[in-house]
Amino acid sequence: MEAIILAAGYSSRANTYKMTLPLGKMTMIEHTVSKFEGICRRVIVVAGFQSEIIQAEIAKLGSKNAHSFQIQFVYNENFNQGMFSSIQKGCSELTEPTFFITPGDCPLVKKETIHLLEKQEGNVVIPSFNYKGGHPIKLSSEVKQKILETNPESNLRAVLGGFEKKYMNVDDPGVLMDVDTLEDYQKAIDYYKG
Repeated sequence: MEAIILAAGYSSRANTYKMTLPLGKMTMIEHTVSKFEGICRRVIVVAGFQSEIIQAEIAKLGSKNAHSFQIQFVYNENFNQGMFSSIQKGCSELTEPTFFITPGDCPLVKKETIHLLEKQEGNVVIPSFNYKGGHPIKLSSEVKQKILETNPESNLRAVLGGFEKKYMNVDDPGVLMDVDTLEDYQKAIDYYKG
């Protein structure tokens, strides 16, 4: 399997570049990438805004984890067109039939949750906590094909609307915890310490 991590956005609501904010001994992007170790053969990190910072992080991570899985940096030159352009860029790099997709600012998902998702069949598998869908989502090659054929001005929700979704209830609040604001970041630190 492979994973696409979306790290191309402007972090505008956080007023700081959030991918490299520390959470314990690792940065947010390190946490997000590390969750796929031992599950995915390759993790594709799609960057855009301040991509050189992500590239440096990925180089550091790659040297630490060279043995276990491949981390690939991909630059989306159209990142200003929005998240869907980064999803398409990531999908164009995939070689495996099933893959995960997650924003880079979801560092608190439990590794066990990803293991559970990996075992589920279906075109669209979404983890949910308290009946709310979260990340990462697991998608099939059919979904990948549809993403690549869709107008770049569309969005993932529109694409997934054409597929049956399978929700998997998990005991993991981390699937809903993304860091969009500094307040979210503080909550993430508290949760991580807890």
